[in-house]
Amino acid sequence: MTRFTGARTLTAMTSLSPQSSLSRIRVGSAPDSWGVWFPDDPQQVPWQRFLDEVAASGYEWIELGPYGYLPTDPAVLAEETAKRGLKVSAGTVFTGLHHGPDVWESTWAHVSDIAALTQAMGASHLVVIPSFWRDDKTGEVLEPDTLTVEQWRHLTQLTERLGREVRERYGLKIVMHPHADTHIDSEENVARFLDGTESSVVSLCLDTGHYAYCGGDSVKLIETYGERIGYLHLKQVDPEILAEVRANGIPFGPAVAKGVMCEPPAGVPALEPVLAAAQKLDVDLFAIVEQDMYPCEADRPLPIAQRTRAFLRSCGA
Repeated sequence: MTRFTGARTLTAMTSLSPQSSLSRIRVGSAPDSWGVWFPDDPQQVPWQRFLDEVAASGYEWIELGPYGYLPTDPAVLAEETAKRGLKVSAGTVFTGLHHGPDVWESTWAHVSDIAALTQAMGASHLVVIPSFWRDDKTGEVLEPDTLTVEQWRHLTQLTERLGREVRERYGLKIVMHPHADTHIDSEENVARFLDGTESSVVSLCLDTGHYAYCGGDSVKLIETYGERIGYLHLKQVDPEILAEVRANGIPFGPAVAKGVMCEPPAGVPALEPVLAAAQKLDVDLFAIVEQDMYPCEADRPLPIAQRTRAFLRSCGA
């Protein structure tokens, strides 16, 4: 694996005019920003309302979210998105590939259905989220929070296999999403994963909020591993709530319920330098807004989404 060594220094920018050209960044949103974590949950808004409101917020691109939340019939979903002027940027899958070859068949059964729908919707990316070591609702510890050498080998080798299979069968690129309460979380673990996988088949979905939650610096990651950045999730963390979460060992799900993921630009990291660094990579990137809010009141997401879209426009996106 070759680290990005561009000659130009990436400088933090405090503001960007629309004319300063974040021309390689395509902004969108996702069901997550409407408090949607599960295919079916009475605390979540109906999918029709999500589609109506994400379009009303000024977004053109969306992710599929948890498989089964939006219609899984491509014809139905294509009609519903088209009449609202929406297009799909990616699907999302959850994997536990560190468990080794025994989980491959069940993993592929899960991935193939989602990849087929993603392909049918004209998207080109599949966001891969590693399995949680503690439950995202209850906080129950499910397994150790660190991997053995053998488990790291399973994780990297099977992720490469997944990347090749998804590309060959569906024409999609996988982008691994570092996530709180998973084994790919901190700077150290993200670097270990990237250094252990082949850049031609595995890229990274850099989620700015999750990376900050786990102590990482998004701009530094882009500077160091620029060629591996294939996708962005834009998210911010409330530093005061995060300090409480760290001090008390609060699991991710309850932390979200406390409001640890906050509305931009109130939290960290600052998104302007991240967008500027990403633009300097000179590749086309999706930047999908995700503000974890599960559970939330049904009327809360729309005004936040509208304000966030306006903020991103002020940044040049």
